[in-house]
Amino acid sequence: MPAPVLRIGNASGFYGDRFDALHEMLTDGPLDVLTGDYLAELTMLILGRDRLKNPYRGYARTFLAQLEKTLGLAVERGVTLVTNAGGLNPAGLAGRIGELADRLGVPARVAYVTGDDLLDDQRWGTDVLTANAYLGGGGIAACLRAGADVVVTGRVTDAALVTGPAAAHFGWGPGDLDALAGAVVAGHILECGTQATGGNYAFFGEHDVRHPGFPLAEIHADGSAVITKHPGTGGVVDVSTVTAQLLYETAGARYLGPDVTARLDTVRLTSDGPDRVRVSGVRGEAPPASLKVGLTRPGGWRHEVAFVLTGLDIEAKARLVRAQLDGVLAERRPAAVRWTLARTDRADAPVQEEASALLRLVVRDRDPEVGRAVEAACVELALASYPGFHVATPPGKGTQYGVFEAAYVDAGAVPHAAVLADGRRVVIPPASGSVVEAAPTSGSVVEAAPASGSVVEAAPAYGHACVPDAALPEPLPEPLPEPLPAGPTRRAPLGLVAGARSGDKGGSANVGVWVRDDDAWRWLAHELTVERFRQLLPETAGFAVERHVLPNLRALNFVVDGLLGEGVASQARFDPQAKAVGEWLRARHLEIPEVLL
Repeated sequence: MPAPVLRIGNASGFYGDRFDALHEMLTDGPLDVLTGDYLAELTMLILGRDRLKNPYRGYARTFLAQLEKTLGLAVERGVTLVTNAGGLNPAGLAGRIGELADRLGVPARVAYVTGDDLLDDQRWGTDVLTANAYLGGGGIAACLRAGADVVVTGRVTDAALVTGPAAAHFGWGPGDLDALAGAVVAGHILECGTQATGGNYAFFGEHDVRHPGFPLAEIHADGSAVITKHPGTGGVVDVSTVTAQLLYETAGARYLGPDVTARLDTVRLTSDGPDRVRVSGVRGEAPPASLKVGLTRPGGWRHEVAFVLTGLDIEAKARLVRAQLDGVLAERRPAAVRWTLARTDRADAPVQEEASALLRLVVRDRDPEVGRAVEAACVELALASYPGFHVATPPGKGTQYGVFEAAYVDAGAVPHAAVLADGRRVVIPPASGSVVEAAPTSGSVVEAAPASGSVVEAAPAYGHACVPDAALPEPLPEPLPEPLPAGPTRRAPLGLVAGARSGDKGGSANVGVWVRDDDAWRWLAHELTVERFRQLLPETAGFAVERHVLPNLRALNFVVDGLLGEGVASQARFDPQAKAVGEWLRARHLEIPEVLL
């Protein structure tokens, strides 16, 4: 019989996260599985460029460096490592880990998951840099059932790093939808590391979050879980921090995933003691049948000049610069031109920087010479423009940017497979696939139905995306509470009452907003409509905005379609990943009932 609780920790939320976290998580308390999430849309572009320079690369080299001090420790303590650090080359990273294990004298069995890389498919065109399907946890589960100590994957959904180990441990099959859905929710809470333990938290002043510990989930056989952290580590785990992460880069009540569709409107969060939050009640539905493929392409060259405007007549100075550059912009005709004036100045400022505003010019074009010509024209204005002329940084060579888009394929067209430590290859078919016993011969091919269900579309979260609208079920109704009775109000920032967390979903931005008591929820659910959201954030006015209601969480989730252009790598905005849109919303003033203040 399996142990009644599976303790799964996380030690990385992105490529570049705290280097020592892997060691900290292994030494600060007991674990069964330790995961590391290294991939996102931008990361795939970075790894794609890395692979162009060296075809043997394309994986997160940080993970390999972390294992120098921790591989032996993990094996000694019986902690299984599961990571998507394989990126575009999981076989390559698995091979390097095997070499490291031999050099260190550590008896580590290394397996990997493959099949997500569809770059050779001609349908994408010739300029695609990466093309990767979002796989579920079936391949991970197969590796773990065969006794792997380390499992390396490429592009899987972030939650698959948890659903795979949980399915392997508890023996879940495709029909265990509620249990799988609970594991998906736990995986989503863990995937961004310290964002669940007080990092990037709206009410950060209430806790000591200077060095938050990484989170872990105690998962039970029914899919329920307790989110916590190792005793004595920094930060905090409470219902509010978990709510914040649960809303992060999601959309509606149906959280679509390759292992199951988790119903976020059924999630219940309750305190289970200090730094412990119980996640229960999650219902699961069958996953959709299509599989998303994330594509990255080179977009062109981006050149930016930031003019510093100081003192009086800021608007007039900005008009002068624009008029002086009209000619060169008309002559060179960049593919895209964007002017923004950030009024960071204030009157009678005692500090020069506080007396200054920034006028940014961004031009984009496939030809880098176009941007260079514009930047040269900006430099030529140095002695011939507004008083006090200077720029924030000297013009440079420009930067290459990329774009992200999604395509969709039939699940059966993706060759999802697990390559076991002994070399056997286990094919992971869609849910309709049969179970075939593994042959003992090294290098043989066997089939196994994925314990976590069919391989389908990835969930709409960081590094994830959703299926085409035509494949989605009907939207769920918005169950609203009774409105708060009318009473005196005061104009104040929304953030005095509500928390928020925001992020990127391809070219769209997600803004989750929640409150911490029922009265505030009765007000927020009726006050923060799509219309009010647009009024508070005028930059969203030109985009489609969807609102989703999650009563159990006392939360609203807004998705602004297209706010981020062609994805984070295109750097379409000052805040290209929409990380601070939620804080902008909290800083906006509106009439708030005095009873809530």
